[in-house]
Amino acid sequence: MNLEILYEDKDILVVVKPVGMESQSAKSFEPDMVSEIKKHINTISPKSEEPYVGVIHRLDKPVGGVMVYAKNKKAAESLSKQVSEHKMEKIYLAVVCGKPVENFGTYVDYLWKDGKNNCSKIVEKGIKSAKPAELDFRVVDKKEQEGKEYSLLEIKLKTGRHHQIRVQMAGHKTPVWGDQKYNPLFQQGTVRTNVALFASSLSFFHPVTGKKMIYQAKPQTPVFDMFLKQN
Repeated sequence: MNLEILYEDKDILVVVKPVGMESQSAKSFEPDMVSEIKKHINTISPKSEEPYVGVIHRLDKPVGGVMVYAKNKKAAESLSKQVSEHKMEKIYLAVVCGKPVENFGTYVDYLWKDGKNNCSKIVEKGIKSAKPAELDFRVVDKKEQEGKEYSLLEIKLKTGRHHQIRVQMAGHKTPVWGDQKYNPLFQQGTVRTNVALFASSLSFFHPVTGKKMIYQAKPQTPVFDMFLKQN
């Protein structure tokens, strides 16, 4: 595959992860982002030792979008610190079924990860292993098709929990289009669909220069076309 690289220097690489690819090293024989980035580094700068690729944040396999990887440990430490201090800003676009009650707002829930079934659930505060999850949303547009309402949301993630956006949107009665794990409308079909969720913008401070870096990309999943394509 050809990596869609938005920026690269000796410390970091900003890339658009394709839908359907693992953002970290995969246990299967399928391609993953870390392996592809290592191949890329080896191609442009062959060395005897294996290239370092630091995974700073993750995207679910069915979700595409902008990601940053570190090319050395010092850069990885700096970027990881920005994540823990909420200085790395992640903005997503999502097509959801229905429309939120308000045109903008904040969802704060407690999520519990079910590792056995690879899913998460909204639970009451105080449940063992439950973690707070927070995001801001804004309705960008809404459409009707065949009598059903759909909304395009811009979502700013404040915490990074397992399947967070997908779980919270479903829990607040506006599940993400195409989500076979959390959207009941898509759980009966046998045909695999792409989740209409995309990491459209990522901003952070360069780990060496301290410069503010902002990168953006547009989703390729066809369902976004009803909102983003102009006639």
